[in-house]
Order: sequence, then C-alpha cells, then structure tokens
Amino acid sequence: YATYPEGNLWRSKVDGSERLQLSFPPLLVFDSSWSPDGERIAFSATAPGRLWKIYVVSAQGGSPQQLMPEEQNEFDPSWSPDGNSLVFGMGTRNTGNREIQLLDFKTHHVSTLPGSEGLFSPRWSPDGRYISALPSDQQKLVLFDIRTQKWQELAKLDITFPRWSRDGKYIYFVSLSPDQPALFRVRVGDQRLEQLASLKGFRRKESIAMGLAPDDSPLLTRDISTQEIYALDWEAP
Repeated sequence: YATYPEGNLWRSKVDGSERLQLSFPPLLVFDSSWSPDGERIAFSATAPGRLWKIYVVSAQGGSPQQLMPEEQNEFDPSWSPDGNSLVFGMGTRNTGNREIQLLDFKTHHVSTLPGSEGLFSPRWSPDGRYISALPSDQQKLVLFDIRTQKWQELAKLDITFPRWSRDGKYIYFVSLSPDQPALFRVRVGDQRLEQLASLKGFRRKESIAMGLAPDDSPLLTRDISTQEIYALDWEAP
C-alpha cells in the first residue's frame, strides 16, 4: 500500500505487523502490483520535475530498480501470470496520447500491444489469455484476446480500478458515475454486469483505490479526514 499524502510504498502482514517501507522520498508512488510469486512489487512513481516511471523492488526491501531509461511516462504495471513480463500504459495522463506496451524480462524487449492506441490501465488475466484496458475517457472496459489478437468491448459504464477475480471469470471495478456510484463486476464469458454495492455517501478523495483480497472480497480506501470548520478567539497575554 501507499501512504497518503506522502506516497511512500509499504508492505505489511494483514494485521499490520512487520511493516516495511519499500520506497522513499522524493519518489511518489501511485499504483503497485505484486509479482505472481510474491517476491517482487512493480510500481509506477514520479518525483518533482520528473516523468512517471516503472520500478521493481524486492518484497524484502532494497533499492527500487527503474526498468526503462526511455524519456516517456509509464503507468499501471501488471504482471504476466508466469512473472516473466510486465504490461503497462505509456503516454500522457488525461489525454488520448496513450498506448499499452509489454516488457519481456528475459529479452528486455519492449513491444506495443496491437490496437492499443488511446488505451491505458492494462490488467493481465490470471490465465494469461486476456489483457483488459480502459480508453482515456474511462467510459468502457475493453478486452484484448492474446490468441486472436483482437479487442472486444466488455462493459460500457464509467469505470475505474478494474481488477481480475482470482479465477479469471470476472473483472471487478468501481464506477464513479454521479447518479450511481457503485462497485460492479462483469462476467467475462457472457458480459453479464452485476452491481455489488452502492457507494452513495461513501467518503472519498480524488478517487477510490480498489483491490481484491485472496477470496475476491473488495478492498476500498475511504477518506477519514475531518472537514469541520472552526472559529477561534485568541487572547494575547
């Protein structure tokens, strides 16, 4: 997890014990992804005046390693099921100037996912067959079939933080639609959309970070800061 607002990456046991800080200022961590073997964590981060880059750090601590020297912004790393590759978004946030790229750790070769222009937030399916992604306006969820090399639309809705279920049958996501903020999941096999929980009245900041526990229970971040206004009469001695 990343602390807010410092943006430092930490890991701990579920009960909060054995906390270990994995990144340090001036890096500001935005998102992170465990390797399938649980030994490494990939994350994207920036620093004042610098581009967003992807790093990998051991779960036991150490110096994060920047993966690519190219002068480009890189976001949203997602591991292949065998841990030999990363898929990530490249381009500029909040614009259509984006595409999805793949890094092969064995060959160090970087390639562009076919037809991924204007897409970001890639997520590799647990069986390795699919990669999901979002367009810049985040108004739909699309799916790339690695076997057929073709894209298809999976859901049409305001979508953030897509996450694959452990069995690869569903993709969970948060919709921040003003009239219907909610937690959803869509079934990959038949595109069946299911609302799991309403998020009306849920206190949040700019967005709601969402993850899944090992049993696919959704994990959401909530704003617990105070927002009251106070008045103070100060009498000088």
